[in-house]
Amino acid sequence: MAALKVLSVAVSSGRVGYVFLEGTQLLDWAVTTTVSNKATNLVAYVQELINTLQPDVVVTEKCNDDCRKGSHSKKLIASIAELASHNYVLDVQVSRRRVFQSKYEEAEYAAKRHPDLIGHLPKKKRRFFEFEPRNMIVFEALVLAEEVINGPPDKLAAAMG
Repeated sequence: MAALKVLSVAVSSGRVGYVFLEGTQLLDWAVTTTVSNKATNLVAYVQELINTLQPDVVVTEKCNDDCRKGSHSKKLIASIAELASHNYVLDVQVSRRRVFQSKYEEAEYAAKRHPDLIGHLPKKKRRFFEFEPRNMIVFEALVLAEEVINGPPDKLAAAMG
């Protein structure tokens, strides 16, 4: 049986990050700030990723009551989920679990499993008045993807109907 190909897209204020995994192997990732301003730009970007990478599953964050995203980010996430539903891929929305005390601890834990991302870890934790490092969105996308890959199969089953 072929490994599941997963494209996970995470949206944050002013940036979008994605990771592409085949099974548990990380094959591609990127961060962009140019498509996060309008849903049409983001949809075109993600459609190009779907056409190029040909994933089996597109993962986004589930925007429920626990979601800490702003209204603009929620609209962008909804546009990605709608796009995925129009393609021949499974659209899986995952609630973001908070297992670690901070995103930085979560990123360090994820980088240990995927050493290619170690260079994208921030040098130091930000202070409350500083902006979040640009590359943190990649780790958010990775955590969402691993929730589907390593999680219980009910998330995939629910997406299949």
